[in-house]
Amino acid sequence: MNPLRWSFRAQFLLGFLLCGGLLGYALFVQFVQKIDPCPFCIFQRLAFAALGLMFLLGALHGPKGAGGRRVYGGLAFVAAAVGMGIAGRHVWVQVFPPEMPSCGPGWDYLVETNTWLGVARTVLSAKGDCSTVDWSFLGLSMPMWSLLWFVLLGGWALYAGLRKRKSRLF
Repeated sequence: MNPLRWSFRAQFLLGFLLCGGLLGYALFVQFVQKIDPCPFCIFQRLAFAALGLMFLLGALHGPKGAGGRRVYGGLAFVAAAVGMGIAGRHVWVQVFPPEMPSCGPGWDYLVETNTWLGVARTVLSAKGDCSTVDWSFLGLSMPMWSLLWFVLLGGWALYAGLRKRKSRLF
């Protein structure tokens, strides 16, 4: 069966499962392979979780009208776009590493001493070991793969939300 012809509900369920699989793999890398995430990685995980939540809500609701599908597709795309921005910045830091050798203060210290906006600002201007490539596959680092997945899942959400439907096959 062609996944491009699946129902909105099935397409969004697939998006949710992919986000869950990506988050599960990130936890496997952290806890089994013992590669600690940097602050950028944490924010990318939050973006994948938000994207997965939008996919899940859309799949559970399964709106019949085009307007509802567009809203879910748009919300999922916004979550993916936030992830693209974070992953893109992380890729930039890896490709053009800063001169300073650390990302700055630890996550616990940041949360205890800043507002959430301050934490976000600090993390997104991270320098140093956020530029370290601890993992790669087919020549791409994990942030590069994350960026690719955000682009693909964002496109998938837009396609599912904006596609004209003739019949429900699945």
